[in-house]
Amino acid sequence: MSGDLADRQAALVAALVAGAPLPPGFDPAALAAARAALLRKRAGDVARHWPLLAAGLGADWPATFARWAARRPTRGSLRDGWDLARDLRGQGTLPPLGAEELAAREATHRYDGHRPPRPRRLPGWGRAGGAVAVQVAGRVRLLRPARR
Repeated sequence: MSGDLADRQAALVAALVAGAPLPPGFDPAALAAARAALLRKRAGDVARHWPLLAAGLGADWPATFARWAARRPTRGSLRDGWDLARDLRGQGTLPPLGAEELAAREATHRYDGHRPPRPRRLPGWGRAGGAVAVQVAGRVRLLRPARR
């Protein structure tokens, strides 16, 4: 009996945060409302870790994040923002502020997309969307800002 309950709970969580199908016995409208609220909360958490990315997308931030995150369970706000920024860079839609923020993050930390980010040894550098940042003596300097 407890295995069945655990399976049902897992199915509900997957439907809420990873875009899995609606489990039987749940109201589709209520589930959609809960999913949207969770995505808004998650977008706010990611924006606190990636303020320039969110600002660069402006009014498009909530919708851009929701489209990207709808079928991805969270891996933490820092990693979610990093993965989104890299995806936008790959699509050629990373805004200049987001490119500068991504370049600065990649100058200070190593992130392979799987394990949590680790601080880089000095010096370090990062490049994204035309922006280039270097870290020397613990300070990050933007050598070339992204074109605006």
